[in-house]
Amino acid sequence: MKTAIYLASRSPRRKALLQQLNVTFTTIDGEINERRMAGELPAEFVVRLANEKAQRGWHNSDQSRWVLGADTIVVCEQEIFGKPKGEQDFLHMMQSLSGRTHQVMTAVAICHGEQLHHELVISDVEFATLSTSQMQAYWQTGEPADKAGGYGIQGLAGAFVKSINGSYSAIVGLPLYQTSELLKKIG
Repeated sequence: MKTAIYLASRSPRRKALLQQLNVTFTTIDGEINERRMAGELPAEFVVRLANEKAQRGWHNSDQSRWVLGADTIVVCEQEIFGKPKGEQDFLHMMQSLSGRTHQVMTAVAICHGEQLHHELVISDVEFATLSTSQMQAYWQTGEPADKAGGYGIQGLAGAFVKSINGSYSAIVGLPLYQTSELLKKIG
């Protein structure tokens, strides 16, 4: 079967979600420097990262196909939570999210040479109030280590989520509807 696009991501969650759209793809390196620029708002930051990942993937490819890149961040009162740097960083994130509503921002971009299209999806996630022992037990599972905001809604942390307003698949890492619409643009 011929590959339709390249995916500039190593995320197993993004791969699984893209498969739900029945898209044929091959993964390609889209790694970039993910440092936030001074004064950059969270939405601007996540869109820039998705665009840069798609563009990096394009430059690393044979340039015969479109490249899809995406990025997800967790934002609580304008503070961006990426992947936790260790247990203390994780605990800070969980204490900030506990009993509150935060935003998960996922941007998806597609690139082919000079052509670049993107979409941003912002979802609200309300967390239950968590005890320190719940947070520590969750950290010990190993699940939070590679996830923005230190949690995976599709995993054990789903039990922490009281409600969501927005796209579940975007919270996991790839907004299916918006990705499908972008792919329709390219045929």
